[in-house]
Amino acid sequence: MNNDSTVSHGLLSNNKIKYHVLAIATMVVWGSTFASTKTLILNSLLPSQIFFIRFALAWSCMMFFTREPLWAHGVKDELRCVGLGISGGSLYFFTENTALSIDLTSNVSLIVCIAPLLTTLLVYLVRGENVFSRWVVGGTVIALVGVALVVFNGSFILKISPLGSLFAFSAALTWAVYSLQIQSLDKKYSMAFVTRKVFFYGVVTILPVMVFEPHGLDWSVLLRVSVWSNLLFLGVVASMVCFLVWNICLKHLGTVLCSNYIYLSPLIAFVFAIVILHEQITWISVLGCVLILSGLYFIDKK
Repeated sequence: MNNDSTVSHGLLSNNKIKYHVLAIATMVVWGSTFASTKTLILNSLLPSQIFFIRFALAWSCMMFFTREPLWAHGVKDELRCVGLGISGGSLYFFTENTALSIDLTSNVSLIVCIAPLLTTLLVYLVRGENVFSRWVVGGTVIALVGVALVVFNGSFILKISPLGSLFAFSAALTWAVYSLQIQSLDKKYSMAFVTRKVFFYGVVTILPVMVFEPHGLDWSVLLRVSVWSNLLFLGVVASMVCFLVWNICLKHLGTVLCSNYIYLSPLIAFVFAIVILHEQITWISVLGCVLILSGLYFIDKK
């Protein structure tokens, strides 16, 4: 009996390795989206327009490739899908992009990276689960210190925008709410259905924001190769594929553990900056990378 239990536990651990790999791969793709978004902004697209096209494209692709039902089983579940579309879509991207427009990127990146900590706190407050073990607390502190070192990279600038910090914190909180909400539906519906609903209600709820934008979309811009290629990448790869994979990882790894992979975001951005932009490597940034990976290891010990 004990041997069977040991074998079963080993198989379970091995089976979950692929979800860890998928979560890391997702963060690699999401860490590269900044350059694509920046390119689109330089081509005169507004952040809300980028988000609308990105999610509309992802929703259209999922409608074509999947055969899921259009609606949830009841009004309550449908409203939960609306909440997912807002927290993981329109409100998250709106608050984060607004923060970036009025505050330093380093400050925003650091504040948004507290999303895993907020997720852990919500799991404790809402579900009453005792998730604050010494491993989780210690790993979280170590990872956050590592994030700070990578983000500032030896050039700390004390220039804080209270409003920008508020929007960045709101983005982190909405993503934490999204991570918590997703598990209320993962046992009733397929992740393909849930992900498609996130895209649909994300598109619907960003429309009121677009109404008050200073100018509409210049459709001729979409004919540029640099524009439509980046929109395809953001819509198909970074949205349709990565959101679906991330939601599956949330289901199999759990909210707390999966969310902590967000700490990898600045590390991945740092690697891209070295490879593509040829930015300088400092011992502070290397130490930050080591601390991030160490923090994730200690959190995984839980």
